[in-house]
Amino acid sequence: MSHLTNNPSREDIAKRLARVAGHANSLKRLWEEGRECDDMLTQIAAVRAALDQVGKVILEHHIEHCVEKAVKYGEAEEAIRDLKDALDRFV
Repeated sequence: MSHLTNNPSREDIAKRLARVAGHANSLKRLWEEGRECDDMLTQIAAVRAALDQVGKVILEHHIEHCVEKAVKYGEAEEAIRDLKDALDRFV
């Protein structure tokens, strides 16, 4: 993910990852406290949603920068293959 080094969205991604970690920590705490399953399932949904949002931002970055660059330099077939691989990993 080194291509995000100079990208202004790097801070946004770090904040989103912190949100994921916070939800995961809350889930662990709920488990340790013996809380109701409904509470835990709600927290699991929050973790998933937060992870999906991080993945979406990173995938958008990949499309906007990496794929666009590859197409610009005549590497469209490779870019399409890379995008398909990225989608397979994400979905």
